[in-house]
Amino acid sequence: MSTMQRSDTVQPSPAVQEFDALDRQLAQALMLDGRASFSRLAEVLGVTDQTVTRRYRRLRGDGLLRVIGLPMSNRVGHYESNVRVQCVPGASGAIADALARRPDIAWVTINASGTEVSCMTRSRSRHERDSLLLDKLPRTRQVTGVSVKSILHAFVGGPGGWPGLAAGLAPDQVAALRQDFPTVWGEYELDDADRALLAVLARDGRTPYPELAAAVGKSESTVRRRMEQLTENGVLYFDVEVLPAHLGFHVEALMSASVAPSDLDAVGRAIGSHPEVPFVAATTGATNLTTVVVCREIEDLYEYMTGRLGAIKEVAQLEVVTVLRTVKRAGLLTDGLRLYDPPETVY
Repeated sequence: MSTMQRSDTVQPSPAVQEFDALDRQLAQALMLDGRASFSRLAEVLGVTDQTVTRRYRRLRGDGLLRVIGLPMSNRVGHYESNVRVQCVPGASGAIADALARRPDIAWVTINASGTEVSCMTRSRSRHERDSLLLDKLPRTRQVTGVSVKSILHAFVGGPGGWPGLAAGLAPDQVAALRQDFPTVWGEYELDDADRALLAVLARDGRTPYPELAAAVGKSESTVRRRMEQLTENGVLYFDVEVLPAHLGFHVEALMSASVAPSDLDAVGRAIGSHPEVPFVAATTGATNLTTVVVCREIEDLYEYMTGRLGAIKEVAQLEVVTVLRTVKRAGLLTDGLRLYDPPETVY
């Protein structure tokens, strides 16, 4: 696997900029309805259209917030795995960057002592998954070990968003924007136009219909209907990606827990309701629950582990690994303070 360096087009990182009250409310509103018009958002938030437009364009332009349209992996035949890669000292940065450039990798972090890289794969086929896990990674000279867990079920980290992003919207404001996402089982067959549409929405879920139509070679009305069909069939959902630092969270950790199978669903749902948790999923492996936790400071992580999480007696074993650097989030590259598009990659 090539250990490519980052593009020279990446600019120096800006200083940490915490969201104010309206920024947070706008982020929560977009989490509820990622494609709501500026006029609708303004109406619900009680501000002018111009205010909402300016706020969104500043946040989006500065790489602080991004609405993304994502497919449900179980509906489109993606194979999701949580992968931990052990590296020789000094190699984790290059390996993380190389993984982040792959379109089948959704998340990449450098953890612990700096010799471990974690990533989330979303492979389009068994061949693509096996090529990475059985061929490319093991043959990379700087890799000393690889462990893989298949994602069985995500409790938080898909439609519905992250409870911790709630920013004080009143119940009537939430109800005015909430889009209920249908739960549908079975694989949904995509055509080439659907894949082209999803590729554009993965970079910007608020891409205007004329640009979407041009990208897929269809009329605007056809694209609009197709997006509605994909959403109604539980294939396409919209999410908001915000870096935790801009919400005042400066500590991120990955937790692996061991839970008895009979308690797994209840424990997963309970942990998924915690505002500190943007992602929790049942997995294969001896530790069968994987969780991402974000906290304001390290003391808050300790309080969460011993308090809210510690109160769940069914958690029999727990491993906590702090994240040193996040390289990719939800398919977008990041320098830790802003989000930007990955390069077009063919492999």
